[in-house]
Amino acid sequence: MDLANQMILFAKVVDNHGFSAAAREMGLTPSAISRQISHLEDRLGIRLLNRSTRRVSLTDVGRTFYIRCAEVARNVVDAEELVRALVDHPQGRLRVASTVAFAKAQLMPLMPEFIALNPDVKLSFELTDRFVDLVGEEIDVAIRFTEQLNDQSAIARKLAPNKRVFVASPAYLREFGAPKTPKDLVNFNCLQLSTVRAFNLWHFENGTSDSEIKIEGNFDANSADAVYHAALSGIGIAKLSTYLVNDALADGRLEQVLPDYWDATSDILAVYSNKRNLSPNVRALVDYLADKLGPIPPWERKIVQ
Repeated sequence: MDLANQMILFAKVVDNHGFSAAAREMGLTPSAISRQISHLEDRLGIRLLNRSTRRVSLTDVGRTFYIRCAEVARNVVDAEELVRALVDHPQGRLRVASTVAFAKAQLMPLMPEFIALNPDVKLSFELTDRFVDLVGEEIDVAIRFTEQLNDQSAIARKLAPNKRVFVASPAYLREFGAPKTPKDLVNFNCLQLSTVRAFNLWHFENGTSDSEIKIEGNFDANSADAVYHAALSGIGIAKLSTYLVNDALADGRLEQVLPDYWDATSDILAVYSNKRNLSPNVRALVDYLADKLGPIPPWERKIVQ
């Protein structure tokens, strides 16, 4: 194996924290990878990894060498993506990350048509509300909300506005009553999102004034989908997007609290790495979703004002 491939293999071992995980990703055996790393060390005349029965760790020289190897690996990936960008239609794997609730409620119903339009694309979805490292996790595009953005190098394209309202179950309101003003929420159990702390600073708009309140409560979850089901179960008051709660409001499973107020500070975004050559796969999905979701999203079109 030549030096460049050994360097890429070394970076994979470090990124995967060991030979076994790297072997699974590369389709090789752990012994084959270990042997190549030993050849690399012999070539350089220096030990790069400290090995034990359970783990590997970088030597000081290995840590410095890894930085260069990781750069080589990234350059190879960029070169491959450049070639893929030259093809005349989307094809191959497209890795998409999305928040759980939005994927289940809105994205999945749209995917059959997207697949029919792009039959050579293989979709791979990661549903999570946690922070996603686009480059480190090799995610092509993430569907996120404004308060989840923390990568200044990423490109964010608005897909649709996102209106949030305040809701609770009829059972909760019968037992505890309803707040008359936003300030009254200090006396109520407010449901929180543990993965995005900014979500728990509730913003109130009524067309004439804005205000913000840091809410408190005895329940939090790592997904808006779980917060939604907690509200349905009568645990407390939640701030949730209309795309998620409109049906429950229409059939009476939830009631709107403080109906004169809403929160429209967050948009629904497609986020992808700041790359000079946007892949046809990413472009196809983002354009498709922008057309389907905006400028007035379908769940808002159903509302009779």
